[in-house]
Amino acid sequence: MKPLEGIRVLEVAMYGFVPSAGGVLADWGAEVIKVEHAVTGDPQRGLKQTGNLKVGDGPNPNIWHANRGKRSLGLDMASVEGKEVLDELVRRADVFLTSFLPRSRQKLGIDVEDIRALNPKIIYARGSALGPRGPESDKGGFDMTAFWARASSAASITPRSHKGMTPPPGPAYGDTISGTNLAGGIAAALFRRERTGEPSVVDVSLLGSGLWAMGQTIALSLLLDEALQAPEPGGHGSPSNPLSGLYRTSDDRFLSLVMLQPGRYWADVCRHIDRPELIDDPRFSSAEEIAKHTAEAVEILREVFATRTLAEWTERLGTLSGPWAPVQDSLQVGSDPQIRANEYLLSAAGEMEVVSSPVQFDVGAPQLGPAPEFAAQTEEILMELGLDWERIIELKTAGAVT
Repeated sequence: MKPLEGIRVLEVAMYGFVPSAGGVLADWGAEVIKVEHAVTGDPQRGLKQTGNLKVGDGPNPNIWHANRGKRSLGLDMASVEGKEVLDELVRRADVFLTSFLPRSRQKLGIDVEDIRALNPKIIYARGSALGPRGPESDKGGFDMTAFWARASSAASITPRSHKGMTPPPGPAYGDTISGTNLAGGIAAALFRRERTGEPSVVDVSLLGSGLWAMGQTIALSLLLDEALQAPEPGGHGSPSNPLSGLYRTSDDRFLSLVMLQPGRYWADVCRHIDRPELIDDPRFSSAEEIAKHTAEAVEILREVFATRTLAEWTERLGTLSGPWAPVQDSLQVGSDPQIRANEYLLSAAGEMEVVSSPVQFDVGAPQLGPAPEFAAQTEEILMELGLDWERIIELKTAGAVT
């Protein structure tokens, strides 16, 4: 049995952030009904290109990533008939999950007091750009603006000599992180309700999640009254530790070494790179000496690592005791045996591979259902509410449902 099996989630949301929370809850076993605009659906369905990556006809990863395992209902919430359907779904739900802004929630009658009037025990979960309080609480935003730019990731990773801003590494980057935060908050609220009977209002914002992701850096900056400066490209990394930084291989790939105790790992590294004579070199005889002679050690390691390919080093360093990793791109992760062994990439309903949400229970990956086609389960959901075909046809004719 999955942890959230039997929990019903009603999702009234768009794009990547809040729907990704629904996707995680579905991975954990919840039944998630995705309410989409009766005509246009979730605008995310129309996003089919990111940089050089373009999706043709068929399943769209931009939808599957955040919406696997859900059912889709096309609904006009602004119509009287559509609102009646929504209200009945609210009465049956454990969680109401939304990304709508305050004014839209009030206009549609789906704010906290409206939903609680129908179901006093429901968990009300909101995902916002900038948080539920303050002068900008009614403003929208995306992960590029609220998570990446405003919460300091962009400035912290962009070298000062660079003209412009380093963008996020991929679409829905901050959305997905924030969505997982929201799913965790919802799970905690469900646990509280189980123990006390009291429901919660759960809030997660892109801004708050972005700050949390940068939390250690921000705390240091506030303590020292100084912003973090990104290193210039091409540098090694640590100025006092040759075993913490990047090294290029012969096929122009990179290894990332992060051994924060160089004295502990130096001898093992020397043996793995076939340079045992460096173990007793007085320049590297202790952590203090290694720190003094970091520049010399870096040059030696650069020359050595440039003699073999990344694949060769990956095999050779397999028994190295210190932490290191190959620097992989978004395609190369698909052939990483460690990723495959842990089932971090899964086939969703046998149609396409997607990344599994990161929490596993009882040492097992979730089984992922397909992402729904737009409004594909509308009739099924309406029949579960007890509506007969005559009434369903009336709702379709009125434009209340798709």
